[in-house]
Amino acid sequence: MSGETAQAIVTTSDSSQAGRSIIGAAGLPLDEDLYNLDDVESSFFKQQTGIQDDAELKAHLLAVQKEAYAIHPYSCIRRFSWAKLKISRLFPYPELLKLGKERDGAIFLDIGCCFGNDARKAIADGYPAQNVVASDLHQAFWDLGHKLFKTTPETDPLTFIAGDVFDPSNLETIPAFTLASPPTTATPQLSTLRSLNPLRGHVSAIHASAFFHLFQEDDQRRLAFALASLLSPEPGSMIFGQHASRPEKGQGDVTKARTSMFNHSPESWAELWDGDVFEKGTVRVETQLVQLSGEEVLKTWKSPSHAVYVLNYSVTRL
Repeated sequence: MSGETAQAIVTTSDSSQAGRSIIGAAGLPLDEDLYNLDDVESSFFKQQTGIQDDAELKAHLLAVQKEAYAIHPYSCIRRFSWAKLKISRLFPYPELLKLGKERDGAIFLDIGCCFGNDARKAIADGYPAQNVVASDLHQAFWDLGHKLFKTTPETDPLTFIAGDVFDPSNLETIPAFTLASPPTTATPQLSTLRSLNPLRGHVSAIHASAFFHLFQEDDQRRLAFALASLLSPEPGSMIFGQHASRPEKGQGDVTKARTSMFNHSPESWAELWDGDVFEKGTVRVETQLVQLSGEEVLKTWKSPSHAVYVLNYSVTRL
């Protein structure tokens, strides 16, 4: 059975995420006007932080944002994309929660997790916390996550791994496992993890948003192979998320001020996974190409040099 690519072009006023160290926010200052929580987001952060006053909550989130932006000026930090509960608005999200409910011990990895807001949202919606792993290059972001959610490693012992996904001591890429050639290692105890390597072949779901577009084309391919080596060969195991995209693949950026970034199209994204990373016909690739528009885009980029798109995607083992 061959992989399929489902595409949809829609328009929304929601903002996207952008940002690896080569793609920052071009020194743009923080803008308090970009703070805009809807009722669902406000309710989530109030429940998680215990802060019920709107003004106090805003001040708290702005303070954490300021510290994070000093660590690295990622655009997604500036635009409050981390506050948008984006994971729960991606079309594969119900399948993630279903995996957590129905597959015993299903490990969920949130890669490039920043503050850990997406992992915590999944847990709040019922994903077993003991099966969740979060990882980011910057330990400091995770520490700020504790500040954001008013937790400590003792009160919220969620497994976190600080490391570079391209560093073999953290994640050494090996061929993706298959049902005919499954992992021979035991599923690790998550609390003992010091790198991602012991997870190879044991992860049921990987969430990677605002991550792939940090890299150029060759490194995006390297990253895809690296994440594939973590994925369980069981049917239904999946990699999903969102990143910047275009209708036609190629180099470009929304402004002329930043380093040019590579964007996959829905077609090239499907070809990467179905036939390159994984053997042709062993995965199903689904995509939604979303054109962003409206006041939020103008606030973020002032005068965009072209239409702004993100790609929502899932890669599911058959």
